[in-house]
Amino acid sequence: MFRKAESFCPSFLQKSQQLQRQRKQLLGLIPISSPDSLKTVLQTLSGKWGDVVEDLECLQVKPMKGAMTNEVFMVTWPIKDNSFLHRKLLVRVYGRGVGDLLFNRKDEIRTFEVVSRYGHGPKLLGRFAGGRIEEFINARTLSAADLRETEVSARVAAKLREFHGINIPGDRNVLIWDRMRNWLRQAKSLCTPEDLAEFGLDKIEAEIYLLEHELQDKCKQQEIGFCHNDLQYGNIMIDEDTNAITIIVSFPLPLRLTYHHTWTNMRFSKTGLRVR
Repeated sequence: MFRKAESFCPSFLQKSQQLQRQRKQLLGLIPISSPDSLKTVLQTLSGKWGDVVEDLECLQVKPMKGAMTNEVFMVTWPIKDNSFLHRKLLVRVYGRGVGDLLFNRKDEIRTFEVVSRYGHGPKLLGRFAGGRIEEFINARTLSAADLRETEVSARVAAKLREFHGINIPGDRNVLIWDRMRNWLRQAKSLCTPEDLAEFGLDKIEAEIYLLEHELQDKCKQQEIGFCHNDLQYGNIMIDEDTNAITIIVSFPLPLRLTYHHTWTNMRFSKTGLRVR
């Protein structure tokens, strides 16, 4: 039986809620702790493109769906000398609280830039305190139903094969085991003894050890490769005119090198994805 999410590690959730209350509203919609930083980047970009945007309050902002841990907004303004055409870009405000504990933001940005150079995902246009600005892609986010379509799944698999071939600079080390142990330490430090017992956190260390050694023993031909690690449908977009697939790096995890063993036995149901 699962407990309600709000009762899990209350001290951690209270801290996250406090951070959310400290954020201000920019352009009427975008919650951000450092609005001046975003304003500066937007003005710099508009000037670079020859579009003089003096009053940022005139920009149009539209919240976008699909992101789970970040808040995403489409920002538009008229192109200079042609008010019928609009410049579009995407503002991504990083999620507060959970993300700050799970990953290194510098690693994520570095990976995002490398992935973009290889032609995957949108281009990075700018950074500000608490988020980044990306190229706007005219495509829609996939749904769980889309992934059950054979043609769509085949296109995603082909794009993922390209993604796995990206050569990320740096050491080619397996990160998954240290990452899980680090998350476990953080979870233990934030939870009460009652939480530890109810969620069985004291047993997870042994399970990580068992899984690590089982895979090492049974997968003799291990290949270290570049993996996405969060390829849920909200991070996949499709252009409905060309059917081109775009994989989005949006979950706050550095996409680093990890084990790439074999296919997981997955089944799709009406309620979503099942993994066995």
